[in-house]
Amino acid sequence: MAQKPSKSGFKVIAFYTAKNDQAHISYVHEANQWFPEIAAKYHFSYDSTSNWNNMNAEFLSTYQVVIFLDTRPESQAQRMAFESYMKNGGAWLGFHFSAFALAKSSYPDNWNWYHNEFLGSGSYGSNTWRPTSAVLRVEDSKHPVTKQLPKTFRASPNEWYRWQNDLRKNSDIDILLAIDSSSFPLGTGPKAYEIWHSGYYPVVWSNKKYKMVYVNMGHNDIDYEHKTNQDLSHTFDNDIQNKMIINSILWLADPKTKKSN
Repeated sequence: MAQKPSKSGFKVIAFYTAKNDQAHISYVHEANQWFPEIAAKYHFSYDSTSNWNNMNAEFLSTYQVVIFLDTRPESQAQRMAFESYMKNGGAWLGFHFSAFALAKSSYPDNWNWYHNEFLGSGSYGSNTWRPTSAVLRVEDSKHPVTKQLPKTFRASPNEWYRWQNDLRKNSDIDILLAIDSSSFPLGTGPKAYEIWHSGYYPVVWSNKKYKMVYVNMGHNDIDYEHKTNQDLSHTFDNDIQNKMIINSILWLADPKTKKSN
């Protein structure tokens, strides 16, 4: 899926798994169609791989930006390679499930550096259901990721996550977008705890120690009820949200973008 880069272009590699959850599979397929179009428009190359063994120093050395579309590396060697890549000036854009960690799940809370230092969010806390659009509020209007975004805008339908850690208390974290209070109640249930009525929920942030952006979006609405598994929404059917993602890629790839320490 590579796009031939221009002489001034940069290279992006997206890792994905795309198994088990149709909502995530749908989103990954959509992303792997959307990103090549954006790459052609903005003169960079986009490759994607489901082989997580490519998470090694030699392979990563040819790419300026790494994307996690859905999951995360699981082997110790893969994790060490990614940590080294980031600590040596690499750039990362992560979506939705890439930050998920929960004890006694298929993605356990067993990578302290990634979830607590790098992302800062800790383990998964809870989510809204069903996938619902939310009004998002720009929290840092001076950051390049939020450039030319309106103060608030309506995002694509998504399953929104709550996290263990309060990112507002972490001085390394720069919260860029959060759910606006006008979104409440957020979610439709059917379970009462899947509907949020109040609270503070960051959905896009960066860690000042690294060249990184995490984006909570990346879960399409699927017709599970009628067992058709048809898409009911698409993550990239949103020009303003897409602008934020493009801003993120271009900022991360810019050689002048430096971590703050």
